[in-house]
Amino acid sequence: MSTIAPAQPTVLAPPPLASPAVYRISVDEYERMAGILNDDRVELIDGYLVRKTGKNPPHSWSTRELLDRLAHMLPPGWMWRQDQPVRIPNYDEPEPDIAIVRGTNDDYKHRTPEPSDVALLVEVSESTYDRDRGEKWTTYAKGGFPVYWIINLAKGRVEVYTDPSPAGYQSREDFQPGQQVPVTIGGQPLRPIPVADILP
Repeated sequence: MSTIAPAQPTVLAPPPLASPAVYRISVDEYERMAGILNDDRVELIDGYLVRKTGKNPPHSWSTRELLDRLAHMLPPGWMWRQDQPVRIPNYDEPEPDIAIVRGTNDDYKHRTPEPSDVALLVEVSESTYDRDRGEKWTTYAKGGFPVYWIINLAKGRVEVYTDPSPAGYQSREDFQPGQQVPVTIGGQPLRPIPVADILP
């Protein structure tokens, strides 16, 4: 006697979700949300909340080594900030690894530094290089930040971008171990920093 197995029901994949409408927020809206959001894992890039990546030991070491060198050579009237926002109206509030800004900490008690306050931005980059050389590079150039460094851990070099424009930075110079990176803050040339001192 033969048995007939019951027909298996056809399983259909669920229909794809409709693409949700994306809402782009301004810097003002982002700052008003900050108390509610209370999440230091995101930053505002081009009006969108972007998740920041974690920092591995080489990243942390390189950041600290550069900060140690800059802190001892900054001219009066300048200070460093680490992982703190810079404000680029109307849609950007990124948090660079290092920013060299004019003034004192008290000057930023009730406001965030803007491009006119900043002499140098630095991103220490490994897994984040595509973003640091992509969206952030574009954002910093459009904001008019005069000098932007990428400490490229994967390639073992420091990339220095200058001459910002709405189309991006117009000049790039790479520095390898054995070379020194020139440092200029507020138009004042300072002691150059050996690349080997800030690469792990």
